[in-house]
Amino acid sequence: MKWEIVIGLEVHAQLSTSSKIFSGASTAFGAEANTQACAVDLALPGVLPVLNRGAVERAIKFGLAVGAHIAPRSVFSRKNYFYPDLPKGYQISQFDLPIIGQGALTICVPETTTEKAYEKLVRLTRAHLEEDAGKSLHEDFRGMTGIDLNRAGTPLLEIVSEPDMRSATEAVIYAKMLHTLVRWIGICDGNMQEGSLRFDANVSVRRPGAELGARREIKNLNSFRFLQQAIEYEAQWQIDTLEAGGKVQQATVLFDSDKCETRAMRSKEDAHDYRYFPDPDLLPVAIDADWIERVRKTLPELPLAKRARYVADLDLSAYDADTLTSSREMADLFEATLSEVPGEAKLCANWLMGDVSASLNREDRDVAHCPISPQQLGGVLKRIVDGTISNFAAKEVFKTLWSEGGDPDVIIEEKGLKQISDVGTLEAMIDKIIADNAAQVAEYRSGKEKVFGFFVGLAMKASKGSANPAQMQEILKRKLSNQK
Repeated sequence: MKWEIVIGLEVHAQLSTSSKIFSGASTAFGAEANTQACAVDLALPGVLPVLNRGAVERAIKFGLAVGAHIAPRSVFSRKNYFYPDLPKGYQISQFDLPIIGQGALTICVPETTTEKAYEKLVRLTRAHLEEDAGKSLHEDFRGMTGIDLNRAGTPLLEIVSEPDMRSATEAVIYAKMLHTLVRWIGICDGNMQEGSLRFDANVSVRRPGAELGARREIKNLNSFRFLQQAIEYEAQWQIDTLEAGGKVQQATVLFDSDKCETRAMRSKEDAHDYRYFPDPDLLPVAIDADWIERVRKTLPELPLAKRARYVADLDLSAYDADTLTSSREMADLFEATLSEVPGEAKLCANWLMGDVSASLNREDRDVAHCPISPQQLGGVLKRIVDGTISNFAAKEVFKTLWSEGGDPDVIIEEKGLKQISDVGTLEAMIDKIIADNAAQVAEYRSGKEKVFGFFVGLAMKASKGSANPAQMQEILKRKLSNQK
């Protein structure tokens, strides 16, 4: 019998403030353990938290980006639970009055061998501000655990979705879209290796149309691959358990990436287990319309709007537009390059998605560290458009720019890469090729037109890739036809 998987995600985004949410301690990554935990973070007697305005503004910015309700009044609460790396014995978070209310994101699921491409609306329940806990460091070889409180008090925005996703694929696409968005609007660096973005996946299964089943929450997933694997394993485990006559109990589970399986950690708490109550040391947060409008003016053009513009105004395919808006850095590089060669959007897109991306991947670089500037890349593309160089020669210029830098026009001159367009020169070259390859000429004359590619290859080799392709092929066809 068929089962339906039901997934909701809780995404913890570390906000890009330089100081913590309730203290002035640094949030910089990589400091020596316990060197960035001040008296407020350690909850020493007599200290009081002071809310970081920058964290609030980043939350507002996210709310605007997802079309969410921004609460004119929100309240911080104490979420009570004991963990060794939680110095106060409670976490300052938000419960019944979060800063960001309901919003939505539209995800685009690509076509597969079994399904057509489709769009899906994923509703956002809320996004609330909270502080992070510290970190437990388990030294298995010593049988000891140490506590690093540098992360304690780091500002987080917890983004909670409705259980609208029905597959691990949808969940990963949604997570990637959030990752792109928070980086795009500059509220989080999205560095999952450093813990800047973490996912908790709530997974349950049910018969289609039935009530929601018991959910198990998979905690602290820090890669898209682990998110996919964890959901797929957990969903199948629940299905196997139910089909064997067992019962799924609500629980919190961890994902073992080495064994590629989930395992129960503890029974899943409900809100009342945390004994939430308003934090008496923090006033309610008041956000007026003027503040919201000031933040709105700082928002860049958002990915979905840019994507739609690329398709409508630049006549790019949906696939090209998706790829070019996969990060703000890629979109900026595309637009800066296009400004060098106006009207050549498809040419720019092809090079960015082809040679540039391949070179970045080969050297494990991100777009922000591309060694070729938009002006340099645009200079290469200009010479393709005006016929100065062929695509083949352009790749040679690109390789030189990537490894050595320089000016495209100077490289073209120094390497003798200018395209040969002189008819007499091309005819002399082709006459020799035809004279030296009588057997292949006979094949072509007998109707085997695929042999034409053989002659094209010889002509490009003879010209060292500098022959004007269109002219060269026109002359080849004319001269081969004349000999039939």
